[in-house]
Formats: sequence, structure tokens, C-alpha cells
Amino acid sequence: MKRLFTFVICLALSHFSQATGITKPKADSNIVTAKRDTLFTPVVNPVAYTPYQNVFKRRLDSIQKEVPLNYNEYVQSYIDIYTSGNRKSDIGRMLGLCKYYFPIYEKAFREAGIPEEIKFLSIVESELNPNATSRVGAAGPWQFMAATGKTYGLNINDDVDERRDPIKASYAAAAYLKDAYMEFGDWLLAIASYNCGKSSVERAIDKAGATDFWAIRQYLPQETRGYVPAYIAVSYVMNYYNKHGIMPQACSFNPKTDTVIVNKTISLSGLARLLDVDYREVALLNPSYKRGVITASATAPRRLVLPQVRANKFSLLYDALNNDVPVTYTQPPVVYAANTERTQPVKTPAYHIVKRGETLAYIADIAGVEVQDLKDWNNLRGNKAVVGKRLRLSENTGSEEPATETKATAKKYVIYKVRKGDTLSTVADKFEASMDEIKELNGLKQSKLQPGMTLKINKV
Repeated sequence: MKRLFTFVICLALSHFSQATGITKPKADSNIVTAKRDTLFTPVVNPVAYTPYQNVFKRRLDSIQKEVPLNYNEYVQSYIDIYTSGNRKSDIGRMLGLCKYYFPIYEKAFREAGIPEEIKFLSIVESELNPNATSRVGAAGPWQFMAATGKTYGLNINDDVDERRDPIKASYAAAAYLKDAYMEFGDWLLAIASYNCGKSSVERAIDKAGATDFWAIRQYLPQETRGYVPAYIAVSYVMNYYNKHGIMPQACSFNPKTDTVIVNKTISLSGLARLLDVDYREVALLNPSYKRGVITASATAPRRLVLPQVRANKFSLLYDALNNDVPVTYTQPPVVYAANTERTQPVKTPAYHIVKRGETLAYIADIAGVEVQDLKDWNNLRGNKAVVGKRLRLSENTGSEEPATETKATAKKYVIYKVRKGDTLSTVADKFEASMDEIKELNGLKQSKLQPGMTLKINKV
């Protein structure tokens, strides 16, 4: 009788586990192996999850809206990646950036009639970097290839690349995703097609004889098999980051901006200097203008996004946009030394070390020289600025190194007033100084800066 009772209990438990779907998922030997340039990292061996302890599924169910947020071992593997190691810092940085970019995406998606939660796909694509470029030439926050971008109305020429424009690229991405959904009738398939193309999804549907992503997944390109799980995992992490000790970082620039329509040619660096704002911030807010110049006219106006303009600069901005005098940039930016009048510029450095994200056009602009001169002085054939390379900013006078400064000159420094959003790293980059030098010169024991404090910085 005791044996019979044990048998009955075991049989009942077996039926219960089958009814509730609590079975160990089968391993997939064909999980993603392709590499991408962004937060999307391929998963080779997904770990099996334990349904009895599945708090992740409950959380995904609680945030699901129109796009299905299925939970399985593939999704769990990406959650593990994004909530550990350096990825936690990446997510924290993007939590700061999304304060600026997500309202842009949400507006475009609302107007197109597609789910706003697809905004998280841009994190998988570009990590919210409008200047991101993939190995195969996809560009911008939504990583459009040139041909697809032009198909969806993005202008690409010598002056402008609207794939990098967060606003226009978001409307183009929304249009593509809506077209894909109209064809497949499933948001996960529409998202998959954004990665591998509609024809690849169609072929996978034909082979599988099904119209569900998880059913056709094995017939999709390797990268796409992990692309959708990565999207679901990012959706989870951006909602439940606090459950994993991820701290949102401040946006690296002020997300409050002003937008104006320009109908004349304007230099971004010239306007930045006129309004006394950081040119790098202006360039970041207007990434589609390839030469740092807006070429516009009354019949072909263009959008200009600026850091929120201070009230005392309104008249200058109005005059710049409405009078007949071109806004150009002819002199290097002014750095003001301590105890001097603001009309006294410091000598431009003889060399510049190329930093990540800089272009030859940008370097030429801040140095007040022509790109062609920059190329001639440095024996450059192409237009690429190699990170870490030292570039000469003036014609070679015969001396390979700049003249050594006197002791009196070497002691001089500039004063910089810390702005909101500044970090020790960004200030050091701005003046080509080291963080340790700045801390030592100012007696700082920690790296945290407070808006309004002044810093002494050795002149270059």
C-alpha cells in the first residue's frame, strides 16, 4: 500500500509539471555568434532558468503593453549581461541620456501609431549615440543603412546625413516598423525584420510554417536570434534597474533645449561662440550637419537645436538668424586667463590630440583653420581623424616640437567655472589636461564637481 501511495504521488507530480509547463528548456546550439558594435552582445550558451524562482517573468508581465515580452533562457542571458560588470555603468549612462532622446522617440511613435515601448530598441542599436556607425556603414541612433534611409525619406549628401538626426531618423524608424507590422501582424517579427530585413523574416516563416518569432527563430540569421531577446532584456533593465544596483547617471548635456528654424547659412561653431555655449554640445544636438555648417535658405529651411538659450542672449540669437550678416567662425575659441579681461585670448595650442568622436572638420573648426590645411600640415590623405593621433594646428616652421615655454609662462593658468553636467573627465578633455593635474592644482581630494565652483587649469 505504501508503494502504491508513493507511485500515485509521483504520477500526480509528473502530470502537474507538464500542465504548468515547468520543464527544462532545450539547449540551442545555434544561439547568436555574430558580433555587433553596440550594447547588443552575442550569447553563446544561455543558462537554463528555474521557473520556480522566476521573478523576472512576473516583472516582464507587469510592464508588458502591446509588444509581447516573453521570458525564457535567451532573455535571461541578456538580462544577466546587462545587470553585471561594466554593462551596469552603460545602462546607468543611458538612463541619463534617455531624458533627452526618449521624448523624441515617443512623439514620433505616437504620431505613427506604433507602441512607444519600442523606443528601447534604439539602445540595442546604438546605445543612444547619434554618431554611432557600424562596421557595415549603418549610422545614427536607429542605425539606418544609406539605401534604407533614403527609402524612408532621409536626406544623405555631402552636407547632411539625416540618419544621425534623432528626430527625422525616429520618424523613419517608426515608418519602417509600421510597414513591417502591417505585413507580419506581429511586433516581435517587425522588430526582427528591423535587424535582418523583411525578406529574411518571410523566408523563415515559409520554412517554419508559423508566424511566431519563437517558432521561426531557428530559421533566422544568427544575429537576429539574439536581437529580439536583447530587446526584451533591455526593456526589463530600463524598468527594473534599481533592483540590480544600477544608478542612473546625469545626462552628459542639459536635456532642456530650444529649437529654431534656420533659413540662412550658419556655422555651428560661430553660433556657439556668439551665444557663449560649448560647441561640442551644439554639435551633439545637431549631429546630422556633417561639416558643422547649416546650409539653409528661405525655400529650404532647416532645424537648429540649441542648449537652452539664456534670456540675455535672445537678442543676439534673433539678430544672427534674421539679419543679412552670415554667422561664421574665423578665430580660435577664446580661453580666458586668471585676472585678465575677457577680451584677451590665450594662444592657440600648436598641436591637438584626437579624441573619440572628433572629426577633422571639428578640429579645424576649433583651431580656426581649413580642413585642407590641416590635412596638408599632417600629410593626411583621407578625411578620417584617428583617435590618439597628434595633429599639427599650424604650418610647419622647421621645428618638430613647439617652443618650450618660459618658467613664468608655464605657471600661468586659466580659470574655468564649472557648469551643470560637467565632470572632471569632461573638463579635462575640454582643456586637454589630465584629471590628476586638475585635482592637484585645485587641492581636490575627490573627483566630484559642483556647479558654480571655479577651477585653475594649466594652459596648454
